[in-house]
Amino acid sequence: MTISSSATANATAEWLTRRGILGLAAGALFVPFASRMASAQQASGSMLPIERLNAALLAAMKAGRNTAFAQRYAILTPAIEQSFDLNGMLRAAIGFGWYRLPREQKSALASAFQRYTVSNYAANFDSYDGQSFRVLPQTRQLPNGEVVVRTEIIRPNKSPVEIGYVMRQTAECWKAIDVLTDGTISQVAVQRSDFGGLLASGGAPALQAGLERKVTTLSAGATA
Repeated sequence: MTISSSATANATAEWLTRRGILGLAAGALFVPFASRMASAQQASGSMLPIERLNAALLAAMKAGRNTAFAQRYAILTPAIEQSFDLNGMLRAAIGFGWYRLPREQKSALASAFQRYTVSNYAANFDSYDGQSFRVLPQTRQLPNGEVVVRTEIIRPNKSPVEIGYVMRQTAECWKAIDVLTDGTISQVAVQRSDFGGLLASGGAPALQAGLERKVTTLSAGATA
C-alpha cells in the first residue's frame, strides 16, 4: 500500500508539473506528504517491538505463579531481547566508565544485566486479574531522532498505569533504550544511581555480583 500510494503521488506531481500547474510549488506540496508518510512508518516501526513485548508480558501474567519461574522466564526472554537494546541500556546506566572496562568484564556484565532484566519482568508480571495492554496511537518525537512509544496497562476498576518506551533505530530494528515509569521516571537514570554505588565500591566485579544477587532473589519469588 505504501509503495502504491507513493508511486501514484509521484506520477501525479510529475504530470501536473509538466503542464505548469504545480511549477515550483510541486516540491513544496509533495514534501509534507512524504514527511507524513515517513513519520507514519517510523511510528509503526517503533510500536511493533512494544506490541510484541506486551503480548509476551500478558502471556507470562496469565501463566501466573503456578507456572515455574523458569517457564515464565523462557516466555519473556525472546521478546525482551528483541524489544530492548540491553547493551545500550547497560552502557547508559554505567556511563563513561563503561569504555574503560576490559572486554571480558563488559561481556560478563552484559550477561548478568540480561538475566537481571528478564528476571525482573518475570517476577513483576506474574499474575493476571483481567489486565490488558494498550499502545497509544501517538508517539512523541525527540530531538535526537528517538521516539517515545506510550503504553497503558488497563486494570479493571483501577486507574491505568502508563509506561513509556524510548525507542532508538538500531542496525536491526527499533529497540527500547529506556523505560519511563508513570511516563516520566527514567529506568536508566534509576539504575545509574544504583549501579554507581556498586561500581564505586568494587568496580565491575561488584556490579556483576550485585546483579547476580538480584537474579537469585527475583527467581526465588521476591520482586525488585
